[in-house]
Amino acid sequence: MNTKISYFLASFLGVGYAPFAPGTIGSLATLPLAFVLAFMYGFSGILIGVVISFFLGVAVIREVLKSSRHDPSFIVIDEVAGQLLSFVPVADFLQGNTASSAWLTYLLGFGLFRLFDITKPQPAKWADTKLINAWGVMLDDIFAGVYAAVILYLQHRYLPF
Repeated sequence: MNTKISYFLASFLGVGYAPFAPGTIGSLATLPLAFVLAFMYGFSGILIGVVISFFLGVAVIREVLKSSRHDPSFIVIDEVAGQLLSFVPVADFLQGNTASSAWLTYLLGFGLFRLFDITKPQPAKWADTKLINAWGVMLDDIFAGVYAAVILYLQHRYLPF
């Protein structure tokens, strides 16, 4: 794959070059994508988004790492995959829903994902520090997305807005 295209995709169309907090900006920029995928396609749309962003992320990060240090801050496609993953268990609720409870779900999912992406509880920390390759860059965010998804599902199931 072309190096310039890899950098462009790894930065989620340039979002990762934000001058501050590129991971947070990348996660925030994922919310409109999550909204469209969930609104139009529900569970399958979000899940397909996760799969595509994950495997595309591995491919483009592999190319970027040939000429860059491990996990440079402009790489945010991993945030895209993890942030989308956080919405998988509630995607059917989000489908076709524009009510305030849906927007609260997006905000809570965003906050939970960022919390777990920043704090990196195990095994996310292991993936981030021991897998010094494209898989490690992607997997710590996938773990953060799983943690956020579990809590978002439990909140939705037992403490709905």
